[in-house]
Amino acid sequence: MTDTSPEELPEKTAPGTTQPSAELMDDIVTTRHVLTVKGGKLAYTAKAGRLILRKEVIEDGSFQPQAEVFITSYTVDDADPGTRPVTFAFNGGPGSSSIWLHMGLLGPRRVLSGDVDDLVPPPYGLADNPDTLLAHSDLVFIDPVSTGYSRPVNGVGTQDFHGFKSDIESVGEVIRIWVSRHERWLSPKFLASESYGTLRAAGLAAHLQDRHGMYFNGLMLISSVLDLGTLQFTEGNALPYSLYVPTYAAIAHYHGLHNDRPLEDVLADAEAFASKDLPWALSRGSRLSAEDRAAVVATLASLTGLSESYVDRVNMRIEHIRFFTELLRHRGMIVGRMDGRFTTWELDGGREHMGDDPSVSRVVGAYSAGFNHYVRAELGYRNDLPYEIIHAETFAEWSYADFEGRSVSVVKSLSSAMRGNPDLRLHVAFGYYDGDTAYFAAEHVLAQMQIPDDLREHIDTAYYPAGHMMYIHEPSRIRQSEDLGRFIKKASNR
Repeated sequence: MTDTSPEELPEKTAPGTTQPSAELMDDIVTTRHVLTVKGGKLAYTAKAGRLILRKEVIEDGSFQPQAEVFITSYTVDDADPGTRPVTFAFNGGPGSSSIWLHMGLLGPRRVLSGDVDDLVPPPYGLADNPDTLLAHSDLVFIDPVSTGYSRPVNGVGTQDFHGFKSDIESVGEVIRIWVSRHERWLSPKFLASESYGTLRAAGLAAHLQDRHGMYFNGLMLISSVLDLGTLQFTEGNALPYSLYVPTYAAIAHYHGLHNDRPLEDVLADAEAFASKDLPWALSRGSRLSAEDRAAVVATLASLTGLSESYVDRVNMRIEHIRFFTELLRHRGMIVGRMDGRFTTWELDGGREHMGDDPSVSRVVGAYSAGFNHYVRAELGYRNDLPYEIIHAETFAEWSYADFEGRSVSVVKSLSSAMRGNPDLRLHVAFGYYDGDTAYFAAEHVLAQMQIPDDLREHIDTAYYPAGHMMYIHEPSRIRQSEDLGRFIKKASNR
């Protein structure tokens, strides 16, 4: 990559915006770069910095600052904005910055973290990403308020942003402003998201379509969760106890607990059992006969790699954190939640809940070092605030007030968006070893979409032998980049 010297060109407020002279300004810095991709040289412009998010005050026509939102955009030079797609990307949490998709998969530079069997040691490194989605679409990475460098302005509380509805409204406003300022209303538009970000993306598609008439061409949902009820092991909710079984089986297979059986055979058996026999048995409660219970316990233990005595003790209800802690207890190890391929030592052999997720702790250092270097040395943006990769307080404060008394789900709103915009396409990516957003749970939700059969043809799916961040697995990263590029081309309607 060449020509990375920053140009001190902070963006000003758009013409026509009311702004007192002493008010906050955008602090966006511009740099220009050249990257070699498979099709040749790609010249592009990068912009990194904080955009001032404002709220219109109807009474006096002013626009009052509410937050400073950090974004990083990449636009290919000399491209036709009428035909060039643009993708807005973010991660999940709630409370996660966009660093994972940005530096792991989509961006023009990527972190060198290594994988489960060959992790890169400190001080890590960066490399060009010839598989970047920038070869197919301009990119805008958004860090929601309290993540990355994004913060509320003085006098505005985080409660104005830490909630399902307010989050969608604030991120949606960032997208609207960027599209308007860069004259991209006629560009093919996409959302790329991961984990809770997929819930946000589905809500955003409906919100921007209904509120501003902004129609998207496609959503890329990576490690998808559109209904939190499929993932929450709460009293009275039996769904996750069944929907996680194929993931448990996949992780057990990876760690050699299914002997030489092919993974696809193990998953087929687990999916069949999780679809029929297990839900039936759990629904029977005390009405389940001793003979039927013994058969279910034996099958569930065989599939998950756990002992029959353990499965019986937990009443056939295997909670996921317990599973990660129990599976390799006999080896003195636990497995990762985000990626069940990872393991670490567990010195307390009686612990019920894992104290560490090795699939996060083993890679977060590489992402932190890589981005903190990259944003300053190559993008030219300097800020003494800590870059909040994962802001735990945000997750703790998050409000789902709009869903009181019911599951947090965007199935209805996404279905409505697809019916209102029949050209909207979905690409859903699953990791077999993802213990956070189980692939079979995501499949279950997609089957509940309230759309006609004709629109089901607009849902593409892709499966990878990896975890939540499947791009950590190098073969999966390469294939996923190709899959996303094909999706952009197909859905752009150009």
